[in-house]
Amino acid sequence: MSDTAREIEALLFAAAAPLTIEDLARRLPEGADVAAGLATLSALYEGRGVELVHVAGGWRFQTAPDLAWLMTEERDEPRRLSKAAQETLAIIAYHQPVTRAEIESVRGVAASRGTLDVLLELGLVRMRGRRRTPGRPVTFGTTDAFLEHYGLATLADLPGLSEMKAAGLLSLDLPPDFAVPDPNALAPDEDPLEADAPEFHVDFLGEDEQAH
Repeated sequence: MSDTAREIEALLFAAAAPLTIEDLARRLPEGADVAAGLATLSALYEGRGVELVHVAGGWRFQTAPDLAWLMTEERDEPRRLSKAAQETLAIIAYHQPVTRAEIESVRGVAASRGTLDVLLELGLVRMRGRRRTPGRPVTFGTTDAFLEHYGLATLADLPGLSEMKAAGLLSLDLPPDFAVPDPNALAPDEDPLEADAPEFHVDFLGEDEQAH
């Protein structure tokens, strides 16, 4: 194994979160071939109990999927997403940037009071900007934590596009040029949140929903 591969192995082993190629390059000696080192490690760890995987735009070591049962233990889940929260998260993932009113339009029901607060608190979604429409509503998008939680390298890896449409979580009249959104890029009709504006708070405190 090359010195670069060994150095990358050490960095990833100690990292608390996935490291991008840029992260690794900053820590390695100048001129280190990061891509070759990652390729070496990927081949070395293939089929072993610990694998090198690409998630959330970065690389990390994780337990092989077929051995996950060894790590399972019975415990109380501190917080589980409600059906409303799961649906809201799916809509944000596929429609982002999206406003609360647009989420309600897709779901056909008023947004559950507290749902967006829960998703924000868990770090799965973030406030990304403001729509250039009357009222300047805040737009929401997913985070790297969302990708990491679901084991996705990028939003392009989101599964079940047709199933999501069938479930009514995606508009059936998507434009022909529809593409998976970039969660970090502002949309043409979206402005960034004002850096000097007071902190915005989504004041949802309950869980009831009412149909329109």
